[in-house]
Amino acid sequence: MKSYVATDNTSRSLIQRKRLAVFVSGEGSNFKAIHEAAKEGLVHGDITILVTDKPGLRNFEVNFLLLAGFLKLIPVELVQAFPRSILNIHPSLLPAFSGKGFYGLKVHKAVIASGARYSDPTVHFVDEQYDTGRIVAQRVVPVLADDTAEQLAARVLHQVSK
Repeated sequence: MKSYVATDNTSRSLIQRKRLAVFVSGEGSNFKAIHEAAKEGLVHGDITILVTDKPGLRNFEVNFLLLAGFLKLIPVELVQAFPRSILNIHPSLLPAFSGKGFYGLKVHKAVIASGARYSDPTVHFVDEQYDTGRIVAQRVVPVLADDTAEQLAARVLHQVSK
C-alpha cells in the first residue's frame, strides 16, 4: 500500500513515502528525532526496521539466533554473548565449499565443477569464523550428472525445509 504526504500545508503535490531502515549505535537520540519527524510528516518515510549494535537481544530472552541467508561474519562479541546459540544454514556438505565468498549459487556451481557426487544443507553453530562451527545436522542430496546449479540449489533447499 502506498502512502503519501503533502509537501506543505498549501501545496497539493504529493511525495510517495519511502520505507526506511535506521542503523544506530549511540543512545538513539538521532533515531528519536527521525522517528518524530516521520510521524509529523517532515520526513517522507516510514521506519520499517531499526538495527542497533546494543546488546538488547538479552532483553528478549531469546534461546537461539537463526541466520537465514545472512552473509556477514558475526562479530566475536555476539558469538561470545550467545555461545552455542547462533545457528546457520549453509548450502553444502561442510566443511567442503565453505568460508567467505561461498554462498548461494556460487556454492552449487563449485560443487558441480568439483565432480562431487553429494551435496547437502548443513546446520551448524556459528563461531568466530565462517562455516567452522560444530555441525548440528546434515542431509545428503545426490548431485546428478546433468544438474545445473539452480537444480541442485532447489533440491538442497527442499531438504532445508524438512
